[in-house]
Parts: sequence; structure tokens; C-alpha cells
Amino acid sequence: MNRHIVGALLLAFTVSVVLFLSYAFTFPPAKWSALWDETVLGVPFVAFLFMASGVIGVLFGVSFDWFWRKQWRAIEHALLQIEQGNTELPRQQTAKELADVWERIEKLQKHSFEQTKLTQKLVTEKVENEGELIERIISEERNRLARELHDSVSQQLFAASMMMSALMETYTGSEQEKKQLKLVEQMIHQSQLEMRALLLHLRPVQLKGKSLQDGMRELLTELAQKVPMEIKWKIEDVTLDRGVEDHLFRILQESVSNTLRHAKATMLEVLLLERDGFVILRVSDDGVGFDVERTKSGSYGLQHMYERATEIGGTLKIVSAKNKGTRLEVKVPLV
Repeated sequence: MNRHIVGALLLAFTVSVVLFLSYAFTFPPAKWSALWDETVLGVPFVAFLFMASGVIGVLFGVSFDWFWRKQWRAIEHALLQIEQGNTELPRQQTAKELADVWERIEKLQKHSFEQTKLTQKLVTEKVENEGELIERIISEERNRLARELHDSVSQQLFAASMMMSALMETYTGSEQEKKQLKLVEQMIHQSQLEMRALLLHLRPVQLKGKSLQDGMRELLTELAQKVPMEIKWKIEDVTLDRGVEDHLFRILQESVSNTLRHAKATMLEVLLLERDGFVILRVSDDGVGFDVERTKSGSYGLQHMYERATEIGGTLKIVSAKNKGTRLEVKVPLV
């Protein structure tokens, strides 16, 4: 703004000086002092001329700055909408000088829309055309490992947990020894959560023949019965392509697994909503939190979730604060 005002002032003063000198030399006054003696609104004519030029320059500079700021803000807003995946941009009243820019923005928006549509179509075809034989072999091997872990290690951890709970209720030793036993009990509890997360990876709930909503309810209901954590969910009916449903479900599984293994949370909340042309999947917990930027570069699970969100034309955002929990949100445009 300062640059525009100074430029307008210099232009106004220059024009005033040129006009004044042109008039003075074309029609020279009898006495030059008369220009100072003559007053307008109680101000000498020469001073009034330059004051009026300054006011006009300031007003012109402010108006010029406001007009172009409005134009650039509209362009910035349009680019932000394209970045967020919005498929509809309102037509803007703009200066003729920016008509080509807006034409390119509209082409970019159409291109982004077509790319998102094509990407979702390709993902759907990829999911539908996966080799059934390879999928069956992998699934059978995962189930075999999951059964062995559940029937051996998981059961032993459960038995150890029950024995420790009974021991803690009847133990009458020193406080130091009791603290050590409490620490062992916590370690067993954390190992159970780790095992539950591992079993979730090895034997994930499948969406075969079910909608995304049914799969989410089945997964969360099973978890609520098996983990000592308050689990809440709100799932709205949203119609999606098969590929989009599959990717959202895998992101949910990975997020829940991370919560069980690392968050030390007491509450988990899952939301599936449709708002303003987007389907939104949000997973929140009240755990210990983590440094998102530092963990993102070294975490295969987080990177995999970002890639899945990108493949369906969506965005993934993770917000986490130390000892205040973590919130993961996926936004996918409805095409």
C-alpha cells in the first residue's frame, strides 16, 4: 500500500508542477508574489495547489491499492480452492488485464477435476481387478499367523495380565516392590495392545460384500469388546466408489493400529461425514501425541496413509500435540 500511495503522490505532484509551470509561462502573472498572496479557503494558492495534489494522490493510491488487492485475493482464493479439491469455482468479476489469468485458472480447475475423477476410476478398477489367487494366498497366510499368535502369545499375555491383577490386589509388600509390580502390569497391558494392533494388521476386516459404513461398524464394535478403551463413532450414509471405500477403510485401520500401539489413549472417536461436497473421515484420540513432521519422514505407516489419500484425490491432515492427543482427517471430493 505504501508503494502505491507514494507512487500516486509523486505522479500527482509531477502533474501539478507541470501544469503550474505551463500555465505560469503561458500566462505570466504581473507579480509572481500574487500567487502567494492569493488565497483559497484561507490557504495561499500555491500551497493549496500542492495540498490538493497530495490529497488526490493519496486517495488515488489507496483506491488503486484496494482494487488490485481485491483482484489478487480473489486469485489466491481460487487457487486455494483448487488445492483443496473444490470442483466448483464461482465466476469472478475481474479486470480485463487478468482475464487471461482467470481463463488459465478455470482450465487448471477443470484439469484438476478430470485428474481426480480419472484417479478415482483407476483406483476402483485396480481394486476390482486384483488377482483373486494372490489375495487368497496372502489372506490365508495372514490368518494362519494371526491364529497362532492369538492361540499362544495373546492367550499367555491375557493369563499373565489376570495373574498380575490378582497379585496386585493381595500384595502387601513394600511400596518400592509394589511400584515395580505395577510397572510390570503396565508393560503387560501395553504388550496386549501391541498384540491387538498386530492382529489387526494380520487379519484385517474385509469389505467384501459390505459397504464402508458396515465395515467400520464391525471393526469398531470388535475393538470396543477387546480393548480397555472408550470407543465412540458417528457414521453417516455416504455413497462412494469401491476403490475410495477401500482406501478410506485401510487408512482407518492404520490409524487405529497406531493409536493402539503408541498413543496410550483412553478414548478413541471416529467420524464419517459428508459436508460441502466432501466426504470426511476423522479419527481422534486423547493420547500422548507426537511430532508429526519428525515422525512423518521415518514412518512407513504414515507415508502409506498419505499415499492412499492422494491416490483417491483427497488430502490427509494430522494434528497432534504433546499430551493432548492426535486428530487425523481425510477429505475426499465427491465426484
